[in-house]
Amino acid sequence: MKIAIFGTRGIPNHYGGFEQFAEYFSVFLAEKGHEVVVYNSHNHPYQEQHFKGVQIVHCYDPEYRIGTAGQFIYDLNCILDMRKRNFDIILQLGYTSSSIWHFLLPKKAMIITNMDGLEWKRTKYSKSVQQVLLYAEKLAVKSSDYLISDSIGIQKYLQTKYQKPSEYIAYGAHLFEQPDETVLSKYDLEAYNYHMILARLEPENSIEIILDGVAKSSDEQPVLVIGNHNTAFGNYLKTKYKDCSKIRFIGAVYDINQLNNLRYFSNLYFHGHTVGGTNPSLLEAMASKALIVAHNNEFNAAILKENAFYFTSAEDVNKILIETKKSDNLQKIANNFEAIANEFNWEIINGKYAHFFEECFSKGVNGKTEL
Repeated sequence: MKIAIFGTRGIPNHYGGFEQFAEYFSVFLAEKGHEVVVYNSHNHPYQEQHFKGVQIVHCYDPEYRIGTAGQFIYDLNCILDMRKRNFDIILQLGYTSSSIWHFLLPKKAMIITNMDGLEWKRTKYSKSVQQVLLYAEKLAVKSSDYLISDSIGIQKYLQTKYQKPSEYIAYGAHLFEQPDETVLSKYDLEAYNYHMILARLEPENSIEIILDGVAKSSDEQPVLVIGNHNTAFGNYLKTKYKDCSKIRFIGAVYDINQLNNLRYFSNLYFHGHTVGGTNPSLLEAMASKALIVAHNNEFNAAILKENAFYFTSAEDVNKILIETKKSDNLQKIANNFEAIANEFNWEIINGKYAHFFEECFSKGVNGKTEL
C-alpha cells in the first residue's frame, strides 16, 4: 500500500506523542514493504528526504511566525501536496487544524483518523474556541472512512455521540530496564525520596489539585514539577506555591533517559490528566516502574485498573502522600510493567495498526457520511 501520515510536526520525533507514534509506525510500515510518506514541517530539525526507508515531504509551516493559525496553513499545504500523489490510505493524526480542509482531501484515498482526546473539553480554551473544536471533531468523524480511538472511553464517546464505530488501538511504550541512579545527582535527589509530576502545566491536568495536597501535607519529600512553567498558568502556580520549598518547578525535560530514571527512582508519580485518550506519559511511567497516583477518571482507570492509587481532591493527595510508599506496592508496579510488555509495547501496537489498515483496505472507501 501507499500510505501518507500527516497531522504532526514530523519525524524523527522532536515534539510529542503523535510524532513519536508517526516515527515508530512509519518505519514499521516501511520495513514491511509499504511505500510510506510522512509530512514534516519545513523547519523541522531533520531536513533529509528519507528516514529509515520512509519518504519525508516538507511543507511550509508558518506557525513559528503567526502562532496557532499557522497550523491550519501547514495542514492545508500538506493536503494540497497529497492531491498530487496517488495514496491508498491517508492516516490523519488528530483533527483540530486539518478537518476544516476535509473537502480537499483526495477522493480516491481512504481516510483513517486517530481522533486523539476530547480537545474541545480543554479548559485552557475559551468557550468560543471550544465550540470551534467541537465542530472540527464533528467534521473529522463525518469525513473519515474509518476512525481509531486510543482509549475505550473515546471509543464509547464516538459511538454514543455520533453513532460511528471506531477501532480501539492504544498508544505504546518501550520497557525501561537499565536504571542509572547517577542521573539523580543533577537534580540533588535521593532515590525513592521524592515525588514527581510530568505534564503540560494546564488546568485539566490537575496540577493545582495535586500541589494543594502537597502544600498541606506533613510529608516533606520534594516534589518535582516537570513541564514548561513559563506560561500564564505556570506563572500562576509558581506564585501560589512560592513559599512551599518542597515544590520544585524544574521546567521541561526532553532527555528520555533522564525522564525514565526520574520516574524509576521516584516514590510517587502523579498523573493528573483528565481529558480523554491514552496519554503517552502514563504508559511511559508504567514502563519505567513508577508507582502511579492517577486522577480518578475512566480514561486512566481503563489502563491502570487496580494497579494505581486514585485521587479526585487535594485531601486525597494528602492522604496518599502520608500513607503510601513505593516499596510497599511492588506488585502494582510489576503488573503495570507486565501490561506494557504484553499489551502496550510498540511492536504489538504497530501490528494492530497494520492489520487494521489491511482490513480497511480490503473493504474499500465506504465510511464517509453526509456532512
